[in-house]
Amino acid sequence: MVSKKSHNVINIISWISVLGITIATAALIIVLSAFNGLQALVEDLYASFDPDLKITLVEGKTFDATDFPKDKLLELSDILYYNAALEEVALIKYGDKQTVANIKGVEPSFYKMTGMDTLLIEGSLRLEANNIILGWGVADQLALYISDEMLDYQTSIIVPKRGTKKGLSPESEFHRKMANASGVFSVNPDFDTKYVMADLGFVQKLLKHKNRLSSVELGLKKDSDWQDVKVKVQAIVGDKYVVKTRDELNELMFKTNKTEKWITSLILAFILVIASFNIIGSLTMLIIDKDKDIWILKTMGANNSVIRKIFFAEGMLINLLGAFIGMSLGAIVCWLQIQFGLLKLEGGVVEAYPVALKSIDFIYTATIVVIIGLLASWYPVKVLTKKHL
Repeated sequence: MVSKKSHNVINIISWISVLGITIATAALIIVLSAFNGLQALVEDLYASFDPDLKITLVEGKTFDATDFPKDKLLELSDILYYNAALEEVALIKYGDKQTVANIKGVEPSFYKMTGMDTLLIEGSLRLEANNIILGWGVADQLALYISDEMLDYQTSIIVPKRGTKKGLSPESEFHRKMANASGVFSVNPDFDTKYVMADLGFVQKLLKHKNRLSSVELGLKKDSDWQDVKVKVQAIVGDKYVVKTRDELNELMFKTNKTEKWITSLILAFILVIASFNIIGSLTMLIIDKDKDIWILKTMGANNSVIRKIFFAEGMLINLLGAFIGMSLGAIVCWLQIQFGLLKLEGGVVEAYPVALKSIDFIYTATIVVIIGLLASWYPVKVLTKKHL
C-alpha cells in the first residue's frame, strides 16, 4: 500500500514535470513567433515608404542633379526604380489651421516604388505639379478631410528663405506656394505625422533650388542582394555620397526589436530551467523508491552504467515529451492566430496581432530544451546513484 502511494506521487510529479516543460516550451514558441510577426509587420510598413537603398551627401544637404551619375546607376540590372527627391521642413496651412511637416518632392516613380495608391485612405493620387498628398497625422492636425463633395482643398506651403537678412516685412523672409490637397495616405504614425508628398519640380520651385536634390532613392528587384548592390552603387557615386539600405536607415528600431525578442526568450528559457527542477525532484524520488528494483537488476547482472542509463532515459523522456507537446501546442496556437485572428488589435494598423512561424525558432527552442533536460537528468542520476548503487 505504501509502495503504491509512493508510486502515485512519483507519477503525479512526473506529469507535473511534463506539464511545466510543455507550458514553458509553448510559451517560448508563441512569443518568438509573435516577435517574428511584429518584425515582419514593421518591415512591411517601412518598405511602403522607405526605399531599398538611399543615397545622400556625406556633408551638406543638397547636391546638383546634373553632377550625379544617374545613367551609370541605371545600367545596374538590379535597379528597378529610380527616384530623385528633395525634402525640407515647411509650414502647412489650411484655413485657420497650421502645422509643421516635411514636404518631400518626388518623381512619379516614387509612387510606383511604394505602391502609394494602396496606402491612400482619402482622395486620389494625382500627379499634377500643384497637387500634394498628406500623411493622415498632418491632415488631422489641419482638420483636412477629403470627400467627393469638394474637389478643391487649397493649402499654403511656407518655407523660410535661405541666406537672406531679416527685412522690414516678415513676408519677405519666406517662400510661399499654394497647392491642392488631393489625397491622404496612412503608413504608420512615424510617417503619417511627418510627411507631405509633392511633385519634385513643385518643391524645387518652392525652395528656389533648381536642379537640386537632397537624396536619390533606389528600388531593387526582389531577388537582389542589398549589400552586394550597395557596394556597386557606392563604387559608382564615390566617397562624396553615403549609401544606406532600409535596415540601416532604421537601424536603431530593428536592433531594438531583435534585442527585445532575445531578452524575452532568455527570460522564458530561465522559466524553463525552473520548470526542469520538477524533473530533478521526480528522478530523485524515483531513484530512492526503486531501491529494491535496483538490487534485483544488479543480481541479474546489470552494472552501474546500465542502471544510470535507465534513470537518465526516464528524465530525458519526461523532458522530450514535454518539449514535443509544447512545440506542437505552440504551433497550433500560432496557426489559429494566423488563420482566424483570435487576438484582435483595436485601432491598430492590422486587425489581428501578427504572428509568423519560423523553423529556426523551433530549432532554437528544441536545442534549449534538450540542453536543460540533459543537465536536469544528469545531475540526480550522477549524484544520487552513487549512494544507492
